[in-house]
Amino acid sequence: MPALVLVALPFAAAVVAALLRSDRARAALLPATATLHLALTAVALLHRVELKPGVWLQLDALGAVVLGVLSGLFFLAALYAPGYLALRSDRPNRVFCVGLLGFLGGATLLVLAQHLGLMWVALEATTLSTGPLIYFNKNPRSIEATWKYLMIGSVGVALALLGSLFVGYAAYLGGHDVSLVFRSLLDEAPRLSRPWLRAGFVFLLVGYGTKIGVAPLHSWKPDAYGEAPGLVGMLLAGGMTSAAFLALMRVYRIVAAAGEGAFARELLLALGVLSLATAAVFMVRQRDLKRLLAYSSVEHMGLLLIGVGIGGAGVFGALFHLVNNAFTKGVLFLALGNIHRAYGGKTLDEVTGALRRLPLSAGLFLAGFFAVTGSPPFGPFMSELTILTAAFSAGRLLLAAAILALLAAVFLGMGGTVLAALQGEPPPEPVREAFRDTPSRTIPIVLALGVVLLLGLTIPAPLRSLLTTAATDLGGKGLP
Repeated sequence: MPALVLVALPFAAAVVAALLRSDRARAALLPATATLHLALTAVALLHRVELKPGVWLQLDALGAVVLGVLSGLFFLAALYAPGYLALRSDRPNRVFCVGLLGFLGGATLLVLAQHLGLMWVALEATTLSTGPLIYFNKNPRSIEATWKYLMIGSVGVALALLGSLFVGYAAYLGGHDVSLVFRSLLDEAPRLSRPWLRAGFVFLLVGYGTKIGVAPLHSWKPDAYGEAPGLVGMLLAGGMTSAAFLALMRVYRIVAAAGEGAFARELLLALGVLSLATAAVFMVRQRDLKRLLAYSSVEHMGLLLIGVGIGGAGVFGALFHLVNNAFTKGVLFLALGNIHRAYGGKTLDEVTGALRRLPLSAGLFLAGFFAVTGSPPFGPFMSELTILTAAFSAGRLLLAAAILALLAAVFLGMGGTVLAALQGEPPPEPVREAFRDTPSRTIPIVLALGVVLLLGLTIPAPLRSLLTTAATDLGGKGLP
C-alpha cells in the first residue's frame, strides 16, 4: 500500500493541476506535493521490509537509494518553481506543472517496479512527461531540442523493449515460467539461455544507456539541457539519469547472477571510459554554459558505469557518486538558471562578471563547479576517490591513470569556461528591472550545496548501510 500511494500521489496531483484554472494555484501545488512525497519517502525508507515474491511494486535497497535522490531533488526543484514561474508569468504553466508532476510519478513507478515490463513502461512515461518541459521557452532551438530528445529517447526505449523481450525469451528457453518479476528471474538466472541473455543485455545497455546519456548515446543531452529551464535540466541530469541507471543495474544484476558478470562489466567499462574521454574533449573551449553542464553529465554517468565495471568497492563508490552527482547538478543548474535570467543569455559572449552582478548565485555556481570536478571537501571527491581506490586495488593501474588524466582534463576545460563567465566586468545593466538574488531563488541551491558538503565530510550511518546493502546486491561490497 505505501508503494502504491507513493506512485498515485504525483499522478493525482497532476490531474488536479490540469483542472486548476489559476497559474498561481498550480505553482503552489508543486511544493505541497513535493513535501508530502518526501515525507512518504522518508516513511518508506525507515520502514522498508523484505521483498515479497510476485509483488510488482516494492522497495529494495537499490530502489531506496534512487527514490531518496529523486524525492529530495524534486523537493528542491518544487521549492524553486513558484519563484521561477512568477518570473515567466507571460506563459501559462498548466502543461509545465502537469509535466513536472508526471515526471515524479513516472520516475517513482520506475524505482518501485519489480517487473521488467512495468519498469520499461515507467521509463517511457517519464520520457513523454518531460518532453513538453524542454519546449517551455517555445523558440526554434527549444522545439529542435524537444524533437531530438523525444526521437532519440524513443529509439532508446524501443531498443530497451527489444532487450526486455530477449531476456524473457532467455527465461523461456531455460525452462522458466516466463515471469518477468526480478526476484523470479534472479532465482532462475543460472538456467537462463546465456546467448539470448547476452543479446538482451546489449540491447538494454544501448536502450537505457541512451536515457542515461553515456557516449556515444548522448547526442540529445547538449540540446535538451541547453534549452530546458534550469530546474528541468536539474531533474534530467540528477533524476532521469539516476532512474535509467537503476533500470540498467536491475538487468545487470540478473546477468551477473547468470554467470555473465565479467562480460557485462567489460561493456560498462568501455562505455564509461569513452564517456569520460568524450566529455573531456567537448568541454575544452566550450562557450555555452548549459551545454557545458550537459557534457559534465556525460562525464559523471561514465564514472557510474566505471565504478560498477570495476566491481568490489567500486560499486559502492558508483552508488555514492549517484547521490553526490544528483545534488551537485541541482546546485549548478539552479544557480546557472539565475545567471541566465540576469543576463538573458548563457554563452561567454553574453555572460561575464557574474560574481559582481549576482554575487550569491554566481558564488554558489563556483562552489558547484569545484564540487562537480571532484574537489575536496565536497561529496563527489569522496565518491570519485572510492572508485579510483577500487581501480588500484583491483590492479587496473592503466584504467586508474586514464581516469585521473581525463578528470584533470575535465577540470581544466570546465574551469576555463566557468571562470571566464564569473570573473571580469559585467556588461551594462538592462533597461528593464534587473534580476536579483532572492531567498526563493537561492535557498534551494544552498540546501543542495549543504547536502553535497555534508556528504564530503561524512556519510550518515543510515545512508552508508543502505549503500552497502545495494552494492552487495549488485555483487560489490561496502567500504571497510
